[in-house]
Amino acid sequence: MAAFTVIDHQERGASSWSPSGNTTLTAWSKTGIPTDGTYDHLLLVASIRSEVTGIEFDIIDMRFNSITTNVYSTTDIAASTVTPTTTRTAARGDFNGAVWPGANATAKTFGCLKIWLPHYANTTNFKQVFMSSTSGPDSNADTEWALRLASGLWAQTAAVDEIEIRSGYAGNHAQFSTFTLYGLKGAS
Repeated sequence: MAAFTVIDHQERGASSWSPSGNTTLTAWSKTGIPTDGTYDHLLLVASIRSEVTGIEFDIIDMRFNSITTNVYSTTDIAASTVTPTTTRTAARGDFNGAVWPGANATAKTFGCLKIWLPHYANTTNFKQVFMSSTSGPDSNADTEWALRLASGLWAQTAAVDEIEIRSGYAGNHAQFSTFTLYGLKGAS
């Protein structure tokens, strides 16, 4: 049976992150993730909202190990209207396949973000990422809600020991946004 262990939990308070002491509001990050076989996979779960004004939803800017070179690719299916779309981006400096409410969304609504990172400590193969995210429900009007499912590839064989998530519009994560990183052991 698989066991989930909380590696890190942070909630944005009024003026700083807690309890880890990260004082930046623009990014959630975790360094020093164990790569010694303690865990087989990682799962990040977030309840998130952006403070970026003028937008209904924000987009992810996620990196591993502080690497910003063009080694990230994402394929996603997105819906924010009655017609879903698919997108493929390659050779980017970050992953970009997730969304959450922006400051123009209905007040006090938060999005759900889930990111699976299987075999994150493997040093033989590139790393896969699976993301699901929602923004809303703001209303049923086009572009006032969003759903996105994405898969990504990090074209590096290094073990992932650091994850950083920023706003794609360089804004702050809103107060009460939470991030929980789990280590998973015992699942193939």
